[in-house]
Amino acid sequence: MPVDLQALINTAKKIVFMTGAGVSTASGIPDYRSKNGLYHNQTLRPEYLLSTDALQEQPAAMYQFIMDNMFYPDAQPNVIHQKMAALTQQGKAKIITQNVDGLHLKAGANAEDVIEFHGNIYDIYAPKDNQHVDYHTYQHGLYREDGALLRPNITLYGEIPFKVEQAMEWVHAADLIVIVGTSFVVYPFAGLLEYAQAQTQVVAVNLERIPAPAFVHQNIGDAVKAFEAIDID
Repeated sequence: MPVDLQALINTAKKIVFMTGAGVSTASGIPDYRSKNGLYHNQTLRPEYLLSTDALQEQPAAMYQFIMDNMFYPDAQPNVIHQKMAALTQQGKAKIITQNVDGLHLKAGANAEDVIEFHGNIYDIYAPKDNQHVDYHTYQHGLYREDGALLRPNITLYGEIPFKVEQAMEWVHAADLIVIVGTSFVVYPFAGLLEYAQAQTQVVAVNLERIPAPAFVHQNIGDAVKAFEAIDID
C-alpha cells in the first residue's frame, strides 16, 4: 500500500528530498535512463562523453553532447520544485539533487538548503586558471577568447561529487527522506541512504520501482500528480 506522503510531511521536522532527473522532465528536460532518455541512441556512450577522459581526448564531442542534450537555460521549475522549495523556506526541508539544471534554486529553494551533488551545468569555468565565465560564453563556443578550454562545473565520470560529507550529515539528521524521480543506480548518491537512521521514514515516489532497500516505501506513480496533491501550509 502507498504511504500517505501528506501526513508524513505534516509531521516531519527534518525532511530531506533526494531528487533525480525525473523531477525535471515536466519542465521539458529529458531524463537519462528511461527509454526516451538522453543515454539512449547515442553513437558514443554518454558515460564516456561525460567523463574526464572525454574532456582530455574529445572535448569537442563532450561539448556537442552537452549543447544538444543538457543545456536548457530557459527551463522553468514545475510543481515538484515549487513545493520542495516552499518547504525549505519553512525551514522543514533540505534537498540533495543529482540534477545539474539549477531548477531547485530557480524555484526559490534556500541556497543553503540545497546540495547540487553533481554540480550545475550553467556554472562554467576554465580549468586552466579556475576563472568563471557566463554560460552564454560557453553557448558560443568551447574556448574562451584567449583559447582557454571551458567546461561546466559538473561531476564528470571519474570525479568526486560535491559536498559528499555534508550530504551524509543531512541524511543522517533527517526524520523523513523522500526519493523522487531517480533510477537510484548512480553511486555515491544512492549510497547516501546508508547514513539514514533506523527509525527514519523513507519514501520513494517514482514511475517505476527502484533498487532500494526493503525499508523504503515505494509509491509508484507520477511525481507531478503526487506533489500537486500535497498542501503546503
